[in-house]
Amino acid sequence: MKASYSKYVLAATLAATTVAYVAQVPATAAVPFTDLKNVGDHYTAIEELYNSGIITGRTATTFAPYEAATRAELALFIANALHLDTKNVKDPGFTDVPKNSTYYGAIAALYNAGIIGGYKDKTFKPNDYVKRSQVAKMLVLAFDLELANTTTTKFTDVNSIQDMDTRRYIQTLVQYNITKGTSTTTFSPNDSVKRAQLATFLKRAIDYTQSDFDIINVE
Repeated sequence: MKASYSKYVLAATLAATTVAYVAQVPATAAVPFTDLKNVGDHYTAIEELYNSGIITGRTATTFAPYEAATRAELALFIANALHLDTKNVKDPGFTDVPKNSTYYGAIAALYNAGIIGGYKDKTFKPNDYVKRSQVAKMLVLAFDLELANTTTTKFTDVNSIQDMDTRRYIQTLVQYNITKGTSTTTFSPNDSVKRAQLATFLKRAIDYTQSDFDIINVE
């Protein structure tokens, strides 16, 4: 199910949130992580989202850019990006997400908004690595991206997926240029997403949503 707000309302929220963060953090603020020397283009996304309070490191001085992101981390980052209320939440009832967990509020908020779901055994599996196909679904729902009409993609390993919605979520990210795949013909839907990659995906999704908001304001 979709979140209960339009992408333009969401964009306005993101815009207001960004202004608030910029007021608190200098644009040139350095990140405290010592392990970002070889992250290439991901550095900009990590720096911007960290200074905006959206993403966090694995420790005070390391980001672990090429370690796999967990489902809990993705939930936290998206909740931060959407500026969701993570305090006043309804318990989603996941047996493996205790209320004293660092990630409880974010997971509950996203579940309440219809952005994430759990497993049939009433677990969320917060420490599992998040798959590329799962990231596609969560970003499409979180940022209310217009879902692709086609289920045929340029990726051979996506076209073989039986679930048509999963195909659409992945194709949507391609159409928004949030991802280009792991090669020209593969997406690797079951592979884990590295934390540096996740930062870039998030920044692109935020940028597109912000762009929509700017267009509406101009018109």
